[in-house]
Amino acid sequence: MREFWRTKVPPLFFLLAILSSCSRTEGWGPYTPQEAGRLVIENLLSRPEFMMYSTPEAYGIHYAEACAGFGAVRLAGALKDSALLQRLAQRYAVERTDTIPNSANHVDVNVYGILPLELYRVGMGEAFREQGLRYADGQWEDPLPGGLTRQVRFWIDDIWMIASLQVQAFRVTGKPEYLERTARVVAAYLEKLQQPNGLFYHGSEGPFFWGRGNGWVASGLAELLTELPQSDPHYSAILEGYSRMMKALLHHQGEDGIWGQLIDHPGSFRETSGSAMFGYAMQVGVNRGLLPRRPYGKAVERAWKGLGRYLNEDGTLREVCVGTGQSTDINHYLTRPRVAGDLHGQAPLLWFAYSLIAP
Repeated sequence: MREFWRTKVPPLFFLLAILSSCSRTEGWGPYTPQEAGRLVIENLLSRPEFMMYSTPEAYGIHYAEACAGFGAVRLAGALKDSALLQRLAQRYAVERTDTIPNSANHVDVNVYGILPLELYRVGMGEAFREQGLRYADGQWEDPLPGGLTRQVRFWIDDIWMIASLQVQAFRVTGKPEYLERTARVVAAYLEKLQQPNGLFYHGSEGPFFWGRGNGWVASGLAELLTELPQSDPHYSAILEGYSRMMKALLHHQGEDGIWGQLIDHPGSFRETSGSAMFGYAMQVGVNRGLLPRRPYGKAVERAWKGLGRYLNEDGTLREVCVGTGQSTDINHYLTRPRVAGDLHGQAPLLWFAYSLIAP
């Protein structure tokens, strides 16, 4: 009998452990959202310096850093990890970030406000609320006739940069004007920029459907629709624009779950930052009942599994297109360098993970 237990039971335990592990990760691929999210957050916290934004028009903490921090705080909050939240609050402490010279009223800089507002929402202190609202309110200083913010550029990125910040301001104040003015802007962008196929050109000087640019749109529309009431006069137009875009993205998703650098170009390389944004936008739609679980749930699952194959053990996501300006030359897009660990990719992977565990 003792020989039986010595020779038979350990293999049985071993088999059960394998089966348990398979069950735990079934449907997720190499990483569960919790595992991937923690890896990416630790990678963010290991970076000694902020990613900075510096152009002739503006200077401040880079929007990609803000978006990564926002995603990290959201996910840590969903995981109810108070120690992790404290570490993130220390990284982005108001007394530290307020000392950084900042233009404070440029669309690519103001979006930083989403991060302190999320820190406030998870209980990290009133100072974060005050800091975040300065950016949100600054976005509408001296508005244009008709009520649009002067930060309007009609660049597709702006749909995220404006909508995400104003939605966050609504979440912490409950004031409907934050949503109302955002809906006016987003409806104007959709009318002007959405193409007949449901996607968006990179810009007037970039007549191509660039992945990450469209990712900002998809994510911004999803973020706004999580809060915008159906009674808003622009709700139907925004929902219709979002639905058309999601349908187009569904059609162009690769068999591996990943979208191309140029969404509709079969020869373009697989690009992960845009793919993470599309996965996030679809999952938000499924969570909120804006999209049917079939076929979008399967598309989300394929996207997460596909992205997992590009995630390194140190928490860096590979095949992220570097910053890309507009061009009329298609080869400008098809030959862009790809890197690992760029916060343009780290951020949406965190958003995507969050959407999968905190519907």
